[in-house]
Amino acid sequence: MDILKSIEHEQLKNKIPELKIGNTVRVHVRIKEGNKERIQVFEGIIIKKQGGGVNATFTVRRISYGVGVEKTFLVHSPMIEKVELVRVGKARRAKLYYLRDRVGKAAKTKEKIGARIENREIIIKEEVVPGESVEEEIVTEESVQEAVEADAKIEAAKVEEVKAEEPAKVEEKAEEAKNEEPVKVEEKAEETKTEESEKEDKKDEE
Repeated sequence: MDILKSIEHEQLKNKIPELKIGNTVRVHVRIKEGNKERIQVFEGIIIKKQGGGVNATFTVRRISYGVGVEKTFLVHSPMIEKVELVRVGKARRAKLYYLRDRVGKAAKTKEKIGARIENREIIIKEEVVPGESVEEEIVTEESVQEAVEADAKIEAAKVEEVKAEEPAKVEEKAEEAKNEEPVKVEEKAEETKTEESEKEDKKDEE
């Protein structure tokens, strides 16, 4: 995995709300004011979704005192506490920009009658329980130690085998040397005999 992708993957939330165009939602946003922190609620219609991964955003539009207000939120932002589904609307487009030109009731999407209002979530990555991770780390450490001990035992056994083989090899070499010595003596004696016989033959011929 690329370094940038790995860093982005760490910033992703484990679960994100299921966002559909045309639905009316209530976004709970954390706002810091000095040392204090409070939650502000912004309710409106989702008119568009953009981007993907860490950069995924959704835009919510509402009419406040006769003025249209649009806010764009990052899906994976830690400042978003939660997103509640208020109303399921009908939408046949990916971008509902035509609502900007509408006034009054026409500035809303039609409601799907009989639709269930459920706050569904999409799992992006599985949550890791801290206890399980500690157990896995302990298991891995134990397995590493066991592997090291097993390797040490195998090496010790090999050393013992080599030590046991060395005296046997020395004895074999000594026996071979002993067996070779009389053979060499006999060969030398035969050579001397043949040389003496050749000398005697030369003397007789003279």
